[in-house]
Amino acid sequence: MTLEQLRIFVGVAEREHMTKAAESLNVTQSAASAAIAALESRYGVALFHRVGRGIELTEAGREFLEEARGVLGSVASAELTLSQLGGLTRGTLRLVASHTIAGYWLPRHLAAFRERHPRLTVEVAVANTQQSAKRVLNGMAELGFVEGAVEHPALERWPLAQDRMVLVSRIPAEDLGEDWLGKARWILREPGSGTRSTFEEILRQRGKRIEDLDVALTLPSNESVRTAVEAGAGIAVLPELVVARALSTGALHTIPLPLPERTFSALLHRERRVSQAAKALLDLIQDSHP
Repeated sequence: MTLEQLRIFVGVAEREHMTKAAESLNVTQSAASAAIAALESRYGVALFHRVGRGIELTEAGREFLEEARGVLGSVASAELTLSQLGGLTRGTLRLVASHTIAGYWLPRHLAAFRERHPRLTVEVAVANTQQSAKRVLNGMAELGFVEGAVEHPALERWPLAQDRMVLVSRIPAEDLGEDWLGKARWILREPGSGTRSTFEEILRQRGKRIEDLDVALTLPSNESVRTAVEAGAGIAVLPELVVARALSTGALHTIPLPLPERTFSALLHRERRVSQAAKALLDLIQDSHP
């Protein structure tokens, strides 16, 4: 088994498409197919179902995927350690960030980081909060940025900034009444997202559950939730960063409701050494949020 075979397997498994994976990995489709076939033949296990012209992971393939990601994460960590011998002059910093942070908060910090360290490469994956935590745990990302609750003994979490949540609607509303929670039509993020976990905590504080609500839509991004609210499909609790422009243009209106702030946090693995690049980025962010 070679690292190249593992790299190709993970690329194909994440896309479930041989051609797209080969293009992304900069290898030929025949080379990608040969690498998968070599793994399956050597160990006598089918990693993919061939369904028509498509492919799907088998149960064995799904289990092997986590192991393969862990190995590649360890290799990436070793490469980063070697690249640090030259200080902050070369190397790659792999990050993962939740949707809100990656789209609205992190870019300005990365731009400032690039100005200070132009020879460092920064790669950012975008995932919801729980998926981001998993990528830090398995070593696919050295540093994560999340807004949701993450509790894991192997992860260390640092608060970096505050984020205000707002309740928004297409139509202005002044008085919600006593039973508004149950009567309103809601648009929600998917389970596992920081926005969803924050909203669930708001409900718990009011003695309610998601099951008590009239949920019109559950969508995979804050942008899609905002668009649905603008279309009049329902109301939603969203980060102010996401709806600021829509509020300024009158496409959306806030509904008066006191909501708690939530914290943007950094995640690091307690048992992995923190790179100089990660420390430099955290220092830059903390300096800008005293």
